[in-house]
This record gives sequence, C-alpha cells and structure tokens, in this order.
Amino acid sequence: MIDPHLNENDLLLRKTIRDFVDRELIPNASKYDLNEKFPHDAINKIAEMGLFRLGIDETFGGVEGTNMHLAIATEEIARGCASTAVIYASHMSLCSKYIELYGDLKQKSLYLPRLVEASTIGALALTEPDAGSDVASIKTLATKVDEGFIINGSKHFITNGQEAGIVIVVASTDPGLGSKGLETFILEAPSEGLTVTPQQGKLGIRASSTCELNFNNVFIPNENRLGKASKGFHMTMQVLDAGRILIAAQSVGIAQMALEISIQYAQQRKAFGNYISEFQAIQNKLADMATEIQAARLLTYRSAALSDYNQPFETEASMAKLYASKVAVESANQAVQIHGGIGYFAPNIAERLYRDAKVTEIYEGTSEIQRILIARSLLSG
Repeated sequence: MIDPHLNENDLLLRKTIRDFVDRELIPNASKYDLNEKFPHDAINKIAEMGLFRLGIDETFGGVEGTNMHLAIATEEIARGCASTAVIYASHMSLCSKYIELYGDLKQKSLYLPRLVEASTIGALALTEPDAGSDVASIKTLATKVDEGFIINGSKHFITNGQEAGIVIVVASTDPGLGSKGLETFILEAPSEGLTVTPQQGKLGIRASSTCELNFNNVFIPNENRLGKASKGFHMTMQVLDAGRILIAAQSVGIAQMALEISIQYAQQRKAFGNYISEFQAIQNKLADMATEIQAARLLTYRSAALSDYNQPFETEASMAKLYASKVAVESANQAVQIHGGIGYFAPNIAERLYRDAKVTEIYEGTSEIQRILIARSLLSG
C-alpha cells in the first residue's frame, strides 16, 4: 500500500521491522508478559538489525535516521510487544539521544558506541516519589565537591533502571532554586552507593523492568556533567518533548494490534449461525477503531516530521501523545469486548493489550499534563 507520508526508505524500514515482529515478537510477547522477564533475546535481535543506531552520529557508530524512523520502529515493535517497544524507546529517546544532543565530544565518544550496540542499556533517572510531572520539584541532591558531585536521593518508576549500565541522572544543586537548580549527569552503573530495587506488581508492560534507584553518596566526576550549568531542566524538557513522539508511536502500535486481532477473531467466531463480522455492531466498532488509529498515526507522523525539519513540534507532540494514548486504551477495550469471555483471560492478546495500553496515558507526562501544555500553547499564541 502506498503511503504519501512515507518515502521508499521509510516503507522499507517499516516492512523489515514488521517482518521481524511477525516472526520473533508476536509469538513470544505473551511469554515475556507472563514471566515478567526482560526480553534480552528480542533486544539482542533488534540490536543486530541496527535499530539502536538510528539517528545517532556515524562518528560514534550510528547510522542516518530521523525521528520519523524512530517513530516507525517504535510503532512496529509495539505492535508485537509493548514492553519491548518501551525498552527500545526509553533507551533511544531518554538516554542515547540525550547524550547525542547535549554531550561533549569525550562523552559521546565514550558512551554512544556502547549504546548504539545495545551492549549497554540506557535509562533516565528523573521521576521521584514527590516529583513526577512536576520536574522542578526534584529533591535528589547534587552536592559539589572538588572532583565532581555527590548524589543523594531516590528515584522511582525508572524504566530500564535494573539493566542499565548508563543512566542519565537529573538532580538539584539547590532545591530552593526550583528548575534553575537542576543539573544532569551521566552515571555508570553499577556504582558505589547506588542501590537498585525492582518494583513489582505492574498492571501491564510487565516484561519491561521498573525499579527504584537509591543514591547514598554516589560520586559522579565533573566530566560526567551534561551540558551547560543550570540547564538541566531545559535539556530534560526538550528530551521529553521528543520522547512523547515515541510514546505516541507505541500507542499506535498497541492500537493497531488490537484492531488486527479483532478483525481476525470477528471473521472466525460464529454466533447465531453467522460470523460476528457480519453484525453491524461489530462492524461499527472496527470502523471506529480503524479511523481513530489512522488519525492517531497521522498526528504522530506530523509531530515527527516537524521535529525532523527543525520546526516547533512540542504542542503537536503533546497532541499526538494525548490522542494516541486515548486511542490505544479505547482500541484495547474494544478488542476485549469483541473477543468476549476469551479476551478476558491470559494469554489472549486482547487481555495483554488491555493492560499494556493504560500506562501510555500516564508515563512521560500524563494526559492531564498534555492538556495543560496544549492549552498553554493555545493561550499564549
């Protein structure tokens, strides 16, 4: 099918990843979910395909790539396994791209080659018990000493934190300064004074690890501070803006799989002597799902394209994240409804999608925060 929004290279990338997903991820996604184990085999195969190199400077082992390419990759991976998609997206947008954007030559040379090979997993340590969407309220303290900084505090809900060997840490030199006191650092893990505690009991995305990081006098040398002094808040907000494009893409992938399994099941399941796909009520559900998914995809593509052309994209990224996450939740809900009782039990794909979808409305800025950002843009224009 011709897609006017994608060029030949984009379509080839999508087909290559889709074939991989059909072959490797879809048959194993339920196993990853039920076992709640990090999918090392899938991540290794994604690394072999070169997807962790996308959009990173060739000098440091990367390959040519755009935010559109990252969105395509994330969507297709999420179609097969949402957990694997968020591992990929977090590694790329919150760690590799952070260093790509704001690291100096030494930092890029030291850390990016390991990240593009995925021999080391990356993470961003941002969220705290009392500072989620309100980043300016971060209390993790960075105290200046002669050779660097001493970090004390706690982070939680950290994606990839358990496996990460490179962690971007956001901390405050003075909590009284709010956003102006924030700095970001590159921490190599494991590190003396750093304790990693897995957080169990997640509703969905269960093969992606989430953990608490406790910092007890963790030393980070001066050369591992990222970017200019006191610019930690600004840098982190820019990274999160771009990251929302990939969460929108993940949402589209979840919704797309919900639609595909719903069509397949409706054409196989009979009730009252007819396939349920012949019932108008089911047809209406499928039509609405398909329309909403396409709208979410186009919003996502638009925000990615704007960012690739160095145009303002922050509001569009918030719109894409807000709408696509809503569509993911609604599509997964309809998939369970179409499947009926069988869709309520694991390891049915609909049941897994229903659980996986919800977090897309929460992480990297809740839907409520996205509405605030969108409204603020409208009212200031």
